[in-house]
Amino acid sequence: MLIGVPKEIKNNEFRVGMTPHSVAELVQYGHKVMVQKNAGIGIGCSDQDYADGGAKVVAKAEEIFAKAEMIVKVKEPQPLECKMLRKDQVLFTYLHLAPDPKQTRMLKTSGCTAIAYETVTSAQGGLPLLIPMSEVAGRLAIQAGAHCLEKSQGGRGILLGGVPGVQAANVVVIGGGIVGTEAIRMALGLEAHVTVLDKSLNCLRNLELKFGSRLNTIFATNYSIRHYVLKADLVIGAVLVAGAAAPKLLTRDMLKEMHQGSVIVDVAIDQGGCFETSKPTTHADPTYVVDGIIHYCVANMPGAVPRTSTFALNNATLPYIVKLANMGYKEALLSDPHFLNGLNVHHGMITNQAVVNALGKTLNISYVDPKEALEK
Repeated sequence: MLIGVPKEIKNNEFRVGMTPHSVAELVQYGHKVMVQKNAGIGIGCSDQDYADGGAKVVAKAEEIFAKAEMIVKVKEPQPLECKMLRKDQVLFTYLHLAPDPKQTRMLKTSGCTAIAYETVTSAQGGLPLLIPMSEVAGRLAIQAGAHCLEKSQGGRGILLGGVPGVQAANVVVIGGGIVGTEAIRMALGLEAHVTVLDKSLNCLRNLELKFGSRLNTIFATNYSIRHYVLKADLVIGAVLVAGAAAPKLLTRDMLKEMHQGSVIVDVAIDQGGCFETSKPTTHADPTYVVDGIIHYCVANMPGAVPRTSTFALNNATLPYIVKLANMGYKEALLSDPHFLNGLNVHHGMITNQAVVNALGKTLNISYVDPKEALEK
């Protein structure tokens, strides 16, 4: 198979779909890999590194999209890239379609086969290709939030861990999954007062076993979320409904009662955000203020640490890339129901129920079972 790795073009996105080590692995299996010039510059990997791994380095993305049988990326294709996709071409990347009708429409029109990292599942019920970036984003959320709390950034001027004789900051984490767990780990490490809210008692039990009495675990209801958010200095939105738009858990009315200069970090922004006032921002302009509350809603947070993120992501995605290349996408997907869950778009059909639930009326689309779509 001929696999193409274009340079990412989203604002301040320095990650890349494959590392030179991953390229070398595919070449060993007899596949060919094309990598766009300077695609790996943001992770410290030169064109020569890719060439040494066996890749052909090409100047323009257009050549990759025109020739490659499979495109491997990190972020969702931008409109310019969507226009270059074609029928029977496989796209393997993060998609986050539920809050993005424009991308969904363009992928549908392209006729390509689009497989989303974030909806591939595991036998254990997890999301193995989302976990690495969730780990990074959860840790970065505290780092970014702590910075935004500094007075020079418009924040309350609070040090997360305080100092002897001065109270530490109150950090509230909504959602106790991978993002939430890593945010908790970082916040506790900085000696903040941390509360986590989640609707799963099993999740809360596991978090208490992991972190002990330092962590305040609270069952999530509308009342409890409001109660703790209003006392928070930093709120981390870490809610995920796989493939679907995130629920809005923090309302505009709540902002008016929060401490002025408090910070909210919406890690769920890729799925539309879990705060009513959230809108995507970029690393170039990461924050905005609503009712005196600083919002950090960067849609590609792990892009801030592209080397760590790319290598972590490739550790998880490489076996799937190899499987697609070795077996072909139809056999690879049909042989593994968990991998099949990653199929979102195929030949103009939408094969993810959560996407249809979110966009069905807007785009006049209906759900097609992924197995049936592949067999048509």
